[in-house]
Amino acid sequence: MSAPTEASVPSSVQEEKKFNSEAISGMIKEVVESTLQDAEYTHGKVPGWNNAITEGCMKKLKEMNKNCKYIVTCVIMQKNGGGFYAGSSVYWDNLHDGSASYRLDTKSLHAIVNVFGLSQ
Repeated sequence: MSAPTEASVPSSVQEEKKFNSEAISGMIKEVVESTLQDAEYTHGKVPGWNNAITEGCMKKLKEMNKNCKYIVTCVIMQKNGGGFYAGSSVYWDNLHDGSASYRLDTKSLHAIVNVFGLSQ
């Protein structure tokens, strides 16, 4: 018996397997804002915030029960006029894989979170 091809899989199943960037961006926003709500940048607290955000996102991603492998990145930096640039490049299945991000700017910090979902 051969494996089903993309054409033989019902579209509802294909949609379910798709990475939903909009929903995941909303989830990231929820986690970041609940972690950093009115926080002032404090160097000693950044590792804990970073861990809470990455682990909080990963927990919610697992609860979504998608058949994906996830990568969650988080950068928190003090807002002091310094520059920051980041980029990424991917080679993946455009039908099922995807990414989502969220950026929070407050008067004292920048937080940037990216989630990459790779179908299995």
